Amino acid sequence: MTLAPLLFAASMFAETPVDRRTNIQTLNTPRSFPKIESKAKWQNHAREIREQILVSCGLWPMPDKTALNPKTFGKIFREDYSIEKVYFESYPGVFVAGNLYRPTAKGPGPFPGILNPHGHWDNGRMADKEEGSIAARCIHFARQGMIAFSYDMVGYNDTFFPDNADTSNKLNFYERHRRFANAPSNLLWNINLMGLQTWNSIRALDFLESLPDVDRTRLACTGESGGGTQTYILGAIDDRLATQAPVVMVSHTMQGGCSCENAPGLRIKFSNVEIAACAAPRPQIIVGATGDWTRDTTTVEGPAIEQVYKWFNAQSSFRYSTFDFPHNYNQTSREAVYDFFGSVLKPSHPASKETSYTREPDADLRVFPDGKLPSHAKTEGELISFLISQSKMQLAKLTPTNRKSISGFKQTMLPAWRHTLQVEEPKGQVIAQSVYLKTSANYSTEKLILSRKDRGDRIPALLFSPLEKAHRWTAILVHPEGKSAFVGKDSTPVGLVQALLAKNIQVLSLDTFLTGEAENHEVSSARKQADLFFTTYNVTDTQARVQDILTASAFITKKRRGAKIAVCGMERAGLWALLASPGVDAVVADCNQLDVSSDDEWLQSDLFVPGLRKLGGFETVTSLAVPNPAFLHNTGTQFSTGNLNQIYALHPNNSLTLARERASSAKVAEWIASLK
Repeated sequence: MTLAPLLFAASMFAETPVDRRTNIQTLNTPRSFPKIESKAKWQNHAREIREQILVSCGLWPMPDKTALNPKTFGKIFREDYSIEKVYFESYPGVFVAGNLYRPTAKGPGPFPGILNPHGHWDNGRMADKEEGSIAARCIHFARQGMIAFSYDMVGYNDTFFPDNADTSNKLNFYERHRRFANAPSNLLWNINLMGLQTWNSIRALDFLESLPDVDRTRLACTGESGGGTQTYILGAIDDRLATQAPVVMVSHTMQGGCSCENAPGLRIKFSNVEIAACAAPRPQIIVGATGDWTRDTTTVEGPAIEQVYKWFNAQSSFRYSTFDFPHNYNQTSREAVYDFFGSVLKPSHPASKETSYTREPDADLRVFPDGKLPSHAKTEGELISFLISQSKMQLAKLTPTNRKSISGFKQTMLPAWRHTLQVEEPKGQVIAQSVYLKTSANYSTEKLILSRKDRGDRIPALLFSPLEKAHRWTAILVHPEGKSAFVGKDSTPVGLVQALLAKNIQVLSLDTFLTGEAENHEVSSARKQADLFFTTYNVTDTQARVQDILTASAFITKKRRGAKIAVCGMERAGLWALLASPGVDAVVADCNQLDVSSDDEWLQSDLFVPGLRKLGGFETVTSLAVPNPAFLHNTGTQFSTGNLNQIYALHPNNSLTLARERASSAKVAEWIASLK
């Protein structure tokens, strides 16, 4: 083996690498639209966005659709339309309420059906102001020969939990709206307000298309502000919409200020502009206002989305406008949507101009005006318990019981792993900056800084390579203290590195995110990880560290063709190694005797990952690595391995090793050296 002479770069060696992941992103961080080079690449990008939405909202895998049990009553007849009160159950005992506007004297139908989610108006779906009126647009949709359904945001008007009822009608709807699932432990299950509201929108579409006088091929959705968010989120994940019109919400500078618009991981890689573009090539109009964050609709957001429509030769199906008003869904904006929907949905009496209308009194539109829900209504706590039990049942159904079912399990859960951990396989995008290289009698030591192209990450690492012919396997070592845990004061290998080199195994030790050289207490204290608005836009420490392991693995794969990668995590870093196991060839993990039944453990800053408990925790993640070798030690009595043992046993070459006590460095080195 020929080695370069000893090189020193003292200034580089002393410099603490700057990792851009420490820059905290917020809902107001400007976002740029990605450069898309082909239709196929966009379709892959859009698939990733859809998966991320569903994972972030706790809807992957999709829940079973239980009976809606809809109730429609209290019909009011007007000259050319009627209004009814409606409620249905999105989950058993969870009631969504609204009003149904139908055309009269417009023929027998079937008619186009329009969903109308509302924004954060003080009065919810009852809002009727110059700057925005839900009643106005629903009445005029009905007058044109369309069926319009306006339904509540969670906590507004008639959609609430019995333990949050307000018989005095003095409760601030927005405050009640944002109460749902605020405990940090709910983040572990991806139970959040956005997830519930998105599910309610899916079920509202189910209700609308179930009506015998609705044409299922002509379904649409339009809403303003937070209702605009609901519109393009639904459009991204549900292809039943023939067209959509998100109003004053598609922005590259503001992503949504309410918890109903933010979910863990949703916008770490993607923005609202990209999410709205997922509707392509289905017809869409977006409307902006000069007086809010959509002021650049005609110069930035609109042209960016239009480029996606061009890949489908569907530019004529996309329209965008900006009007000179403050934040609104006023008559001017509504008329732009009427005109567009008329051209797409072909109602029997299209009309782009509004005529005078009379809005009904609140009391005549309210579904539960006395604040009393049906007797089997779930409380907020009961719904959260239901959602957790549902996640456990879904996972139990997916758990493989034979070799054939392993592939189906992986097909569903590997995307959930990627989007929950926010990881990617760099695939040739790893950059290795050499700081110095020196040799000793039996091995070389190279100081490196690894990064991914255009990601801004920086991973200090030490690569120890035997001078003799190296073993096929390379060991990647991680520790809470970083690479310093594996070397002496003079940077000579000790402990596990020494034991591995004695067996001619190459070793790469890492300073994963905010460990070792990259440690930064000031940055760490500023990272409020168990916060919804942090996790929507930023990776947690653990997510970053798992990605660092996969980045290091990609580096070795590129550097040593044919090499196999065994990741070895010591102490709490063993848990990070386990989370990376689906992306490497083998794993050795110190399980730190973790009590996996304790939310307090999952919420610790060096372990916290939103959605990790919904994913199934370490058992599910490690099961996704089957049949790759896995050695889990120091499991103690609280670290569950039952399902993992069962799944590995399905494979004829059961390569799972378990030990309750912590393994010695010699034992770990021996196990890695025995790998084929």
